[in-house]
Formats: sequence, structure tokens, C-alpha cells
Amino acid sequence: MWVTVSSELGENNPKCDSPARIGTKFRGISPFLTRLFLPCIAAAFAISLFAQAPKRKGNCIPPAPDQAAVDRGQKLFSQNCSFCHGKDANGGDGGPDLIRSVLVNHDEHGNLIAPVVLNGRSQKGMPKFSLTPAQISDIATFLHARNRYVRYRQLYQVKDVVTGDANAGEAYFNGAGRCNTCHSATGDLAHVAREYEPEALLRTFLYPGRRGASPPIERTRKTVTITLKSGQVLSGPLQHLDEFTVSMYDASGDYHTWPHDAVRVEVHDPLAAHAELLRTYSDTDMHNVLAYLETLK
Repeated sequence: MWVTVSSELGENNPKCDSPARIGTKFRGISPFLTRLFLPCIAAAFAISLFAQAPKRKGNCIPPAPDQAAVDRGQKLFSQNCSFCHGKDANGGDGGPDLIRSVLVNHDEHGNLIAPVVLNGRSQKGMPKFSLTPAQISDIATFLHARNRYVRYRQLYQVKDVVTGDANAGEAYFNGAGRCNTCHSATGDLAHVAREYEPEALLRTFLYPGRRGASPPIERTRKTVTITLKSGQVLSGPLQHLDEFTVSMYDASGDYHTWPHDAVRVEVHDPLAAHAELLRTYSDTDMHNVLAYLETLK
């Protein structure tokens, strides 16, 4: 860091440092000042950039369009457009996918779609259509509704899940699946079909204990039995387990942790049978069991 001294100070003024002396003095403390102020300047610059950066929009689902307009547009699309673009606008015999079309995505109330519909695209084999502005607006609304449904996964609806054979599912439940060794149709599973929608019920018995499945936590929590070298045995809920350490709470609520190789560890997982079944289930087995569980209302 250097300081320029005005000539008004005078080189002969004994009370004033000369430029050379000042330069020498500041040259000696320059590294210190650099270390002191440079991080502050960098931080201030970063904060300034962050403040100026555009804020990211949340992943908000836009409101649903008018359903009456969607229905009208779907009917018009089916009559005039589906033979090339497919009944759901996903593309068909010679016509492109309109759901992912840039033009359709940028369209507002048919302002970009209308010229294409009214004028056609003869070079691509698309004829002209004599439709009113209101009809084109309805078709555009239908296309935007389809785009909204495809773009936002939260709107996806699982349909026709219950396709299996309930009798075959009951036989598997009480036979090869050995589900009845832990569960009862008249006990813990009584009226289970009232508590869950079909897709949630399928997810719950395939992946119990995971997010979206909600059996009581006491029934799904892993427990562990620890045997110390002294012979002492402790049992309780498992808190952590890896190749290095194991941790648990004992019956008194005290927390313990040991090196994994210093104790004998026995883990008891009430959901282990479900994990094993995932290796042997066929698609038919899954849907047959679901069909059976759906009878338990």
C-alpha cells in the first residue's frame, strides 16, 4: 500500500515524513493491511452480487385451467388433430409431440397456436383448419392442461392398480408369502382398505417404514442386542450402526456407544421379511396381494 504526499507538506518540514519515508513505513505494514482488508472486500463483493442476483422462483404448480374449456378443447382436438398428433397430443402418425412443443409452451390463449391452425404448414403436411378464435382458445387450453399435467409430477395419478386376483392373493398371503405369520386379516389388517387408497396400500406393504408409509413406529423400529466381552447383555432401540461403531439406548434410557469390533451385535429388524419378499415377489404376486388386501374393508 502506498500513500501519495502533497508537495505542500514540504520536504524540509521536520515534522513531516518525506514521501520516501512514508513509502517505506507503509511498505512494511502493507502485507498486514492486505490480509486484513482483502477478505472483507471480497465478502462485501460477494454479498453485493448475492443481493443483485434474481431470486429463484419456487416450484409452484400453476392453477388448473377451466375444466369446461379443457373438455371442449379435448373434443375439438380429438376431431381435428388427434389423427396426426395422437389422442393425448403426445405425437402420432406424422405429427410431433405437442406437449413438449416450444411454440405451445410459449403460447398464451392461442396467440401462437392460432396462426399455425388457420394457415397450416403445407411444407410439413399440415392442412388449414377453419376454426373460430374461441375454438382455438379451447384447444390451446386443452394443450396447456396436458402440459401442466406432464410437467408437474405431483399431479400424476396412479390408476388401475387393483388388477390382480384376490383369491390368488389370499393364497399367497397365507402360503408362499408367509404374511400370516406376522399379520392377520382380522387383527392388525382388519379394515386396512378403508385406511389407505390402493396405491398407498401397495406402497405401504412393499416398503413399510419409508416415507409415505405409516405403520406405528414401535412395530417398525430396529432393536439391537449388545453382548460385552464381560458377558453383560444390553438390549434396546438401535440408534446407529456402521462398520466402526454401534449405538443404542438401554431400558433405562441411557445412551451407549461402542466400537463395532469390541462387542457382539445382533440386530432385530421387524421389517426384514418385507425386504426379503422384494427379492422374490413377481409383479403378479404384488397385484394379487393388493387385490386381496382391498377386500379387507
